[in-house]
Amino acid sequence: MEGNGDATGVIPMAKSMYGHMADQWKRPNDGDMKALYRERMLEWRREEAVTRIEGPTRIDRARSLGFKRKQGFVMARTRVRRGGLRKRMIKGGRKPRAKGINKITMAKSIQRIAEERTARKFPNLEVLNSYWVAEDGRHKYYEVILVDPHHPAIAKDDDMKWITEPQHRGRANRGLTSAGKRGRGLHQKGRGVEKVRPSIRAHQGKGK
Repeated sequence: MEGNGDATGVIPMAKSMYGHMADQWKRPNDGDMKALYRERMLEWRREEAVTRIEGPTRIDRARSLGFKRKQGFVMARTRVRRGGLRKRMIKGGRKPRAKGINKITMAKSIQRIAEERTARKFPNLEVLNSYWVAEDGRHKYYEVILVDPHHPAIAKDDDMKWITEPQHRGRANRGLTSAGKRGRGLHQKGRGVEKVRPSIRAHQGKGK
């Protein structure tokens, strides 16, 4: 007997529209998206470092991170320089180990820096989350989801009214977004990360 199912006889469900979009964004510079990606980069390079946009470019990723197309939600695209913190060559006398040119890395990820800069641009909004959209040789581009905690539509939303409470102010600067928690090691549990909770500083201060 012929069929479309697997060995168990279960027919797999068709992939959703968001699933197909997610597959295309795995390699945005290849295939059908290559020309569109190039056009976007030419346009985005001429924009300001932090630009408010009408809606998300990656609707599938934005929805998975909490975005809703309703009043109280704001989207912004942020450009941040990429690469390490390589310094210029020092011309004065130094020991080679004291020059401090290579192998200088940031304590924060570029994504966290993008969230913090966006939060400074919109001081009346709170950063919910962010996601990568593009990069070139000099910059990375992230789209940041912001929420207005003072908007009545947010206060009435059962899924989002938690952000109106005072303990969630300054989420981006305190490392409470998904990217912030990842950088603080809070996406891992168990062996190897015993000292990251509740925070590295709080753990170091226990012996004082």
